[in-house]
Amino acid sequence: MSIAVLYGGNRSNGNTETLTKKVTQGLIVEEIYLKDYLIEPIIDKRHTDEGFSEVNDDYNSIIDCILQHDILIFSTPIYWYSMTGVMKNFIDRWSQTLRDDKYPDFKDQMAQKSAYVIAVGGDEPNMKGLPLIQQFRYIFDFIGINFDGYIIGMGNKPGEIFQDKQALYAANQLRDKLK
Repeated sequence: MSIAVLYGGNRSNGNTETLTKKVTQGLIVEEIYLKDYLIEPIIDKRHTDEGFSEVNDDYNSIIDCILQHDILIFSTPIYWYSMTGVMKNFIDRWSQTLRDDKYPDFKDQMAQKSAYVIAVGGDEPNMKGLPLIQQFRYIFDFIGINFDGYIIGMGNKPGEIFQDKQALYAANQLRDKLK
């Protein structure tokens, strides 16, 4: 089973990245830092005669990459009780890919994958982060991805994730499952 991690954080070595690396420690994974790519926001043309236009950015290269993997880990800080903007832009663009002739089997290919979400926030994330998890569940249900689980961690300032023993334990459990 091959694994790709999609990092949605905007801060290098932040709490979410740290917790995710705890999960992937010792595993072979492809790491994709969305902040390092140009991902234009979607211009919704689903209901126009001309349809979506080609976009000159890095989005398709990320899609080409993740389609090669069996397991996807979506790693995002909880920003304003949701995923980061760059993660949302990436997922919003799936609407375009679903209608792209270059990806005629996109939904079927994505439906062969399993996904996990790792999210860290500082404002009661175990409660207030649940709508984010539900949002991912709806996204995965729509596209057909098997949602295999999530970890929510507590941390705001750099390094605070190390104080969340429950999240660290869950990270170890998930790593063992992925081995």
